[in-house]
Amino acid sequence: MAKTDKGPPDYRQFLPPIIKENYGKWKYHEHVRPGVLKHVGETGELYSIRVGSPRLVSVDFIRDVCELADRYCAGHLRFTSRNNIEFLTPDQTQVDPLIEACKAKGLPVGGTGKAMSNVVHTQGWIHCHTPATDASGIVKAVMDDLFEYFTRDDLPNKLTVAMACCLNMCGAVHCSDVAILGVHRTVPRINHDIIRKGTEIPSLVACCPTAAIRPDPKNKSVTLHDSRCMYCGNCYTMSPGMEIMDADNDGIAILVGGKVSNARSAPSFSRMVIPFLPNNPPRWPETTAAVRHIVETWVRHARKGERVGEWIERIGWERFFTLTDIPFSDKLIDDYIFSRETYRTTAAFKY
Repeated sequence: MAKTDKGPPDYRQFLPPIIKENYGKWKYHEHVRPGVLKHVGETGELYSIRVGSPRLVSVDFIRDVCELADRYCAGHLRFTSRNNIEFLTPDQTQVDPLIEACKAKGLPVGGTGKAMSNVVHTQGWIHCHTPATDASGIVKAVMDDLFEYFTRDDLPNKLTVAMACCLNMCGAVHCSDVAILGVHRTVPRINHDIIRKGTEIPSLVACCPTAAIRPDPKNKSVTLHDSRCMYCGNCYTMSPGMEIMDADNDGIAILVGGKVSNARSAPSFSRMVIPFLPNNPPRWPETTAAVRHIVETWVRHARKGERVGEWIERIGWERFFTLTDIPFSDKLIDDYIFSRETYRTTAAFKY
């Protein structure tokens, strides 16, 4: 690869020697125990030890993790897309000492096979400017409650949970087994003074995905067609004069059934099952209880190998709402104008 003076360095220079030697030549892998995978290639074996980690970490935390990697893995580790840490070593004798060292530092080992992986999430109140709720706080509360599922591997299949603090979803909410989504429920309040003083009105108008924002030349500002607004908050990114956050009406929705995997069934989008739960920091008890209830119902009723969405497709959505005691409302009916392929067209119901 040609060297350039910009962009990231070539990732291949950081790969462990065992991965370089077997790149594209792996034979198979084994699930040794929760949190430990064994990869077998033509020239040797590689063990990956998965450890749960927060998404937002301190410099001291990174130094501690790197110290473990230097001591047990010749400095080799990686971060997964779901914020797990994977220590990589070809030496089997280092696996148990590394696990004990992780436990001594309070780092849980697990998240592989038929287990719950770490929760991927967005920025939330700590950084994002359009959140309807927090991300790190809810993930902490939910993961504390479901921690047992991270360290075991006897679930029907793997379980992925995602969190996004607004509808723009820079998390994997659209394709996870269980998803937590912050939702705005009121249209932006227009602060005309801020818009007049420092907003590129053409850019503000163009940023709205539903064309709800229109220019207002007379007042050197904009107008908003409330019926077209989808509460995404994208306009606030273009101008702080579009005040979308509402402490009294913002809350949380729960979606289920999404997945990226092609195994057994095609990838699928998540579907909303709970349209609104209140924002109750710091532990969000309603959200935590709702997620646990859905997960436990899936664990009790799913067949071996079924993801959450596959289980629902087998028993039917009516049966899902019955088993989980979640009330069905008109807010859950898919009425997006371009989603005809997903419309429910049958007159047969399974209640």
